[in-house]
Amino acid sequence: MTLIRWQPWQEVDTLRHQLDQLFDELSPVNRGNSLRTNGANWAPAIELKSTETDVVLRAELPGIEAKDLDVQVSRDTVSISGEYKSETKTEDHQVIRSEFRYGSFKRVISLPNAVQNDQVQAEFKDGILTLTLPKLEADRPKVVKVNLEPA
Repeated sequence: MTLIRWQPWQEVDTLRHQLDQLFDELSPVNRGNSLRTNGANWAPAIELKSTETDVVLRAELPGIEAKDLDVQVSRDTVSISGEYKSETKTEDHQVIRSEFRYGSFKRVISLPNAVQNDQVQAEFKDGILTLTLPKLEADRPKVVKVNLEPA
C-alpha cells in the first residue's frame, strides 16, 4: 500500500485558478467588444532587432488600418495603440460565436538603446508595422583599429 500525502493548499490553488477562469469568462468586460484571449489582455506580437546603427521593431497588427494606429516614440520606449473596429451589418442575423478581436489595445516596448526619436522611419504593409529607429551616436559601438607595427 502506498501512502499519498494530502496537500490541501495545492487543491485550494487549483480551485482558485479554476474560479478565476470562470469569472474571467463570465465577466461583462469579456463579452462583446473584448480583446481578451484565454483570459489575458491582447497585445500585438513584436520582434525587436538591433544592428550597429539602428533598432528595428516589427509589430504584427493583422486586420487593422493605419488610420486606427497611434505610434509614439521616445528616446527609450515605443508606444503602439490602436483599435479594432467591429463591422456593423444591417442584416438581422444572430452571432453564435465570434473570436474576432474588437476594441482598443496599447503596448509599450522598452528599447535596448537610446534612439533618435525625431528620425524614425515607419512602414505599414500587410498588417506588419516596421519601425527603423536610429541609435544615438553615443550608443553606437565604436571600433578603433590598433596599430601593431614595431616602434
